[in-house]
Amino acid sequence: MISGSHRGCVKSHSLAKNIKNPASLRVAVDTGGTFTDCVWTDPVTRELRMVKVFSTPADPSLAIVEALKAIGHSGEVLLLHGTTVGTNTLLQRKGGRVAFVTTRGFEDSIQIGRQTRPKLYDLFFDPIPPLVPEELRFGVSERTDQDGNVLIRPTSEELENLVGAVRKQRPDSIALSLLFCFANSSNEQLVTAALARLKLPLSISHRILPEFREYERASTVVVNAYLQPVMERYLTGLNTRIKKHSSGSQVFVMQSSGGLTSVTTAGEEPVRTVLSGPAGGVVGAVAVAKSLGTSKFIGFDMGGTSTDVCLVDGEITITNEAEVAGHPVRVPMLNIHTVGAGGGSLARFDAAGALRVGPESAGADPGPICYGRGTEPTVTDANVLLGRLPPDQFLGGNFQLDLERTRHLTRDWLIKHHLSLSVQQFAEGMVRVVNANMEKAVRVVSLEKGYDPRDFTLIAFGGAGALHGCELAAELEIPRVVIPAMPGALSAIGILASDIVKDYSRTLLLRAARALPLIALKREFKKLKDLARSAFTSESWAGHIRFQESIDMRYRGQGFELSVRHGDSSLFDFHAEHQRRYGYSNPGREVELVTIRLRAWISGQQKKNVVYEKMSASATTSNRSLQKKLGEKRPEVSTAKSKKIALYSRSDLRVRRSFAGPAVVTEYSGTTFVPKGWKFSVDANKHLILEQE
Repeated sequence: MISGSHRGCVKSHSLAKNIKNPASLRVAVDTGGTFTDCVWTDPVTRELRMVKVFSTPADPSLAIVEALKAIGHSGEVLLLHGTTVGTNTLLQRKGGRVAFVTTRGFEDSIQIGRQTRPKLYDLFFDPIPPLVPEELRFGVSERTDQDGNVLIRPTSEELENLVGAVRKQRPDSIALSLLFCFANSSNEQLVTAALARLKLPLSISHRILPEFREYERASTVVVNAYLQPVMERYLTGLNTRIKKHSSGSQVFVMQSSGGLTSVTTAGEEPVRTVLSGPAGGVVGAVAVAKSLGTSKFIGFDMGGTSTDVCLVDGEITITNEAEVAGHPVRVPMLNIHTVGAGGGSLARFDAAGALRVGPESAGADPGPICYGRGTEPTVTDANVLLGRLPPDQFLGGNFQLDLERTRHLTRDWLIKHHLSLSVQQFAEGMVRVVNANMEKAVRVVSLEKGYDPRDFTLIAFGGAGALHGCELAAELEIPRVVIPAMPGALSAIGILASDIVKDYSRTLLLRAARALPLIALKREFKKLKDLARSAFTSESWAGHIRFQESIDMRYRGQGFELSVRHGDSSLFDFHAEHQRRYGYSNPGREVELVTIRLRAWISGQQKKNVVYEKMSASATTSNRSLQKKLGEKRPEVSTAKSKKIALYSRSDLRVRRSFAGPAVVTEYSGTTFVPKGWKFSVDANKHLILEQE
């Protein structure tokens, strides 16, 4: 077993709001598939400290409690939590039993979906089954037109019958989505009042997503209802465990949009947390980029079970067109693309006999072979076999990886599959395959969106990102790779630095020729701002509320929109973005303003960039009690082909001194592999900078 008491330290400073006791210890936790990363600011030294423990997939809160015990703080805790519970619940289809209520005649809309076919030429393709079976779909006689005029109201008798029918099916939660409720929610409010008598969790579309497109709105609300029983149970249990630690402790949850929210809101609207953990990584990568003086980067977060990639050109991109586990989810999310490729990804062979890696993962239990319990080869095992992951330097030297067991069981696995490959050849093949999978993911967020990856810096982080960053960059001709300080905990660091965020939207469907309808927009944005202020006040948040306004726009007659900032140049910006994205624009054509969006936030930090400004001040002293002094002596790791790879401790690398690959740079939270033909150095901010010679 790997002990959960490993820790390192690097200076930082952060500030959170709405805490009962200003002296509460602020702790950020990112729950991953293999490890749970925990970072906190030491209240005395102002250092950012870290602990990694094995995740407990059956109940992630157990690992969090173990990490808190390792911290040794007996007072109040402000826990900022990035969670994968929502994502895993959807992927594994282990959510609640949902009743879906909609306008009569549209009960099957969540199964019919759109005309788009994921596999156009597959005659035997089985569509993803809806989350709500047919017997749990209910219709109500009502109708509102597109202008918000109520044409038919549900009668009291029909509402009574609806309540009885739903009660008979004994669902765990209810999803309600009526046609055109975004234009006038009065009918939906009537149905809500009737269903509230059942005392079940309710997901109401005009509260969660007051936008047009009935299928996507219904799907989003159904996903929310599907997750509610699981997330409320998990968050309630976590909150109870944390308060046992200290009665005054509080929990806040990271949203997919890159901001924190209260545990109550997260329980009521869990659909906003399905990319909770990866969102923290993007926020952390932005802090790294700012400390480097750049605003153009590709974030590459490779963890134990998956890899998350994002592209930032100037500012973080928010999308409202995501799919999770095949289900449309239209709440704001950071534009992150995820693939099932991580350190724990398992090797397998497809029907044609070709080697595949992932998406299945060994996870935390049993884990890779080299951890001592797994029996099937993973990407981590391949890196150990290739000498890229020194067995005696894992987790700062606190845990010995089992190289001989890895060789033995990998050889047995190859024999079992009747393969004549050597262990070395197989490991090299695994790395090439997983790199190809991740390369495709980067192309999705760059080339397929009109961006040239050669114009960007690759920021590689996560537990395994630094092992594959250089090879990935070489394939995509990315000129520079940056490995930030504490790369394995960057998602948790990002969570610690995040703001308190609330997102609002509403479909309007207005037209604009040469100028925006400013009076109408000002009136509608004011309504959203009032909602934001009311929500912050009800949750007792203190601080200056900032707003960011944007508009989804399209040429009249188009079916999809582009989002641009609201301002004097919105129309010009829309034409320019249309030109960049699709290669043409038509400034003389009438434009439709479809949906307005408001992002409201209270800063979670006193100063921007303060996390990495403080971290860089003492990065060279990090983990000295855990790691051997390897930097100047340059010992070597032998691979199966008797190649020699220089071995360095990152904490001993001198600032601005250049080193050459092949080399391995070890530290507590991750290991960096530098291939031959690459050079590397540590900059003034203590980031590891890698470039091709």
